[in-house]
Amino acid sequence: MSEEKKLTTDDTRILRKKPLLTPAYLLDELPASETARKTVACARAVISDILNGKDDRLLVITGPCSINNIEAAEEYARFVKDLSARHSGELVILMRTYFEKPRTVVGWKGLINDPFIDGTFQINRGLTIARRLLCNLAEAGVATATEFLDPITPQFISDLVAYGAIGARTTESQIHRELASGMSMPIGFKNGTDGSTQVAVDAVSASRHSHWFPSVTKDGVVAIFETEGNHDTHVILRGGTTTGPNYGDEFVNDVVARLNKAGLPPYIIIDCSHGNSKKDFRRQPLVARELAARIAKGSRAIAGVMLESNLVEGRQDYDPAHCVYGKSITDACINLEDTAAICEDLADAVRERRSH
Repeated sequence: MSEEKKLTTDDTRILRKKPLLTPAYLLDELPASETARKTVACARAVISDILNGKDDRLLVITGPCSINNIEAAEEYARFVKDLSARHSGELVILMRTYFEKPRTVVGWKGLINDPFIDGTFQINRGLTIARRLLCNLAEAGVATATEFLDPITPQFISDLVAYGAIGARTTESQIHRELASGMSMPIGFKNGTDGSTQVAVDAVSASRHSHWFPSVTKDGVVAIFETEGNHDTHVILRGGTTTGPNYGDEFVNDVVARLNKAGLPPYIIIDCSHGNSKKDFRRQPLVARELAARIAKGSRAIAGVMLESNLVEGRQDYDPAHCVYGKSITDACINLEDTAAICEDLADAVRERRSH
């Protein structure tokens, strides 16, 4: 090895670089129509009212664990649209459109990172496919929710997203708290992977303040951003490795007490999947049924629920030659029939709560 090689100190483990298209280019290629912008803006306003106690409807976020098949996603969106119309007086239903998957070790990182699930990592194509889907869904009147993982990708798609989540693995991240403080939609912070909730309460509090941080503009230029703070941030309970399920009254009451102490609105969202279902998709209806019973008795703290749902229940390992259409390739999901039944129960619960 030459002396000059030995003294190289920059990019010593970078194998390759590819140009990334700019957000401005993609937004110009796939602009949001007036109808799409209206869908997003109206949904954001309603969600804000729910999270601040001004609208007594329940927020329901339902959809595949991850988007990997666009045709199946569009079919699921039609189901969501019909469901929304049926329960519009009691529920505000968003479609879960998750394009990024956090990985603690290795695995498929989602449609944006590897859209063809073949290890080619065509990120520019992934961003384009994701944005086109969001354009189509918003144009059709279906509002969407997603998890924001990479701090740059929101510049490509966030104008079409009505609701964002920060996952359990990144709730403690300063970068994601800063990101949330400048996002244009309501943002939920999940409790930590162990089930601890204070980190989520702290994240909600931090993201409501103004922050300064470096990032990338729509034109792809590095810049320093100052944010206003996001007053539509809140806690999502999703269970944990230490606590187990944490949707019970004792956990909800504890988080409400913590929110009250911090001077924050006492409204939370509960994820029926993940740790709360003990990672068994068949338990999601049981969790939702218990939540519905508490809502029916008058609980106001529960502002919304999350479901992992797909056209076909369960999960499968990805095999392009034998994949079942509409079945998850990441976390196992419930099917459409169970999802519709859960929404029926939740709508009944909201009506019952109003009678009190």
